[in-house]
Amino acid sequence: MQVQQEIEQTLQAALVPAHLEVANESHMHSVPPNSETHFRVVVVSDSFAEQRKVARHQQVYGLLKSQLEGPVHALALHTYTPAEWAQRSAQSRPSPDCLGGSKLDNPADTH
Repeated sequence: MQVQQEIEQTLQAALVPAHLEVANESHMHSVPPNSETHFRVVVVSDSFAEQRKVARHQQVYGLLKSQLEGPVHALALHTYTPAEWAQRSAQSRPSPDCLGGSKLDNPADTH
């Protein structure tokens, strides 16, 4: 099973989200082709009610512990209650472009 599918299934089962997006953003980073190391997760769930952002993230990290110990290097989390998601017009911010460590090591490569 692919890592993205594992993440989706785990979050779907545990949080019963009203909305779930799991995007593989590995292609935006300095990793080999077809990698599954960098993900953006947008999850909207009633289970986040009365929780601060840190507690929500800790909950998701706990659910994805095995993936974070293995293939997943980075996880961009956007966690909302259904009411918060509605206030945002059902949109979250896109991930910023990656500068990549190798590009920072050699500024001439950033062009």
